[in-house]
This record gives sequence, structure tokens and C-alpha cells, in this order.
Amino acid sequence: MKHRIDPKIDCVFKALLGSEENRNLLIHFLNAILASELSAPIATVDILNPYNDREFLDDKLSIVDVKAKDDKDQVYQVEIQLASYSYLPARILYTWADIYSKQLKSGDKYLKLKPTYSIWLLGENLIQDEDDLDYAHVYQLRDTKGKTLIDHGGIWLLELKKFVAKRIENDQQRWLQFFKKGDQFDDENALPDWMNTPEMRQAMNTLSRFSEKERDYHTYQARQNYLRQQHAIQWELEEERKGKLLALLREEAALKEKDAAMQEKDAAMQRESQAMQRESQALAEIERLKVLLNRDASIVLP
Repeated sequence: MKHRIDPKIDCVFKALLGSEENRNLLIHFLNAILASELSAPIATVDILNPYNDREFLDDKLSIVDVKAKDDKDQVYQVEIQLASYSYLPARILYTWADIYSKQLKSGDKYLKLKPTYSIWLLGENLIQDEDDLDYAHVYQLRDTKGKTLIDHGGIWLLELKKFVAKRIENDQQRWLQFFKKGDQFDDENALPDWMNTPEMRQAMNTLSRFSEKERDYHTYQARQNYLRQQHAIQWELEEERKGKLLALLREEAALKEKDAAMQEKDAAMQRESQAMQRESQALAEIERLKVLLNRDASIVLP
């Protein structure tokens, strides 16, 4: 390879799993990720938005996810997401719901709806719980007791940074390791043992194409630079949002502190008023007793 290629860059990712020539790689990837979920392995798929390298470079808004449908009309979406931000979970859920709902056209019955599987490869951690070291998260429609409402797919989140395997033991781990460390391999003939499979060699051939062909490499560089810029913009916006949120929290805390001080002041004034009332009542009682004493002293005995 002339240049090392990161398979997580969107144009490479889509060429790997979204091109007609790599249709078998998409099938292999889906079976690897969804092995425990599917009742039977996927045999064939139709790619609904195939990769077109001629259009990709000129269109900065290119659709970079992969959508496919199998022979049972089950729908699959695969997306790579390098940056994490606060509303990413909402986007992930909306995307799944949008793909699921678009199966129906006007007049269609709900029986036409088929399972929809959304797979997200995440370059940055999204689940921030420090105790949560699991890299794979599956979200489906179940109640709090684990009872399924409807078995219609779900959302798979795979956090590449959290994925650590001392030994690659299955195809799912093989794919995750490839996307995490694929840019560290530069020679197809010197691949580690875990990559010595037909699918991994085919995947490396796709990376080699971007490395060896000047036009493809320029496409790769352009997309890499564009994603860096977008990442920087997203980071700045997120930091600005966090700054505004922090300012609002500080303002809210100051208002609460001011309100607490006012309440304390009101309570002190109320205590002072009550003390004055008690003092006034005591003085009135003393005056009453004085009057009684004076009256008793003025009485003349016979």
C-alpha cells in the first residue's frame, strides 16, 4: 500500500459494505453482528442505496449509511459515526423509526411491516457510564421485565474504543478489530492471522484500491478533511452548548441562592415581628397588672 487507509472514513466504509462488488461483505458483516438475533443466516440482500464513487466526492451531503433488504423483506441499516454529541441518541432512534415507518405506503396494512435492524459503529464512546465497559449495546422494544412488545429488530450500538480482544475468536470480533485497527495494516501479504480469511482479504483489497489509485486516494483525503472540519465544527458547537448550559446552571444556582437568602431574610423578619408582638403582649400584660395593683391599693377597709 502506498498510503494507510482508515476504514472508518465514510467513503471507504461505504465502498466496503455498500458497493455491489462487495455485496458478500455486507452479508458476512450482517450475519456476524446479528448472529444471535437472526433465526437463520442472511443469504442474499439488495443494497437500496449503493455506493457510487463518481458522485461521492462532488456531493458533500452524500448519504453515507448503507441500507439493504433481504429476501424476507427485512430491512438493514449500517452507519459509521466518528463523533459523539448530546443529541446523537435522538438521531439514532429517529433514523431507525424513519426507516421502519417508511416500509408502509398509503393504504398499506401494519402486517406489511418487517423487522428493521439498525447497526451503528461508533468511533467515540456514547455510553459514558464509567462502570460500563461493554462495547456492544442492543436496544429493542421490551418492557421493564424484559417482555417483548414486538420482535421487529432494534438498534445495535458498537463502541469501537471500548472493544478490546486479546484474541480474535469470531467474525464479529474480526470485523470490529478491522474497523478499529484497519489503518495500521499496509501490506496484504503480512496480515495478522486473524485477518487471514477470504472476507478480510477482500476488505483489505478495497483499502488497497483507495491507497493505490490516485483518484480514489484524493477522494479519501477530501472526505477525511471534510469530516475533520465537520468534527471540529460539531465540537465547537457542542462546547458552546455546554458553555451556555453551564452558564444557565450557574444563573439558576445564583437565583436559588438569592431566593434562599430572601426566604431566610423573610423568616428572620417574621421571627423579629413575632418577638416584637410577644414583647408588646408582655408589656400590655404588665400594664394590666399595674392597673389591678393600683386599684387594689386604693380600696379602704372599714
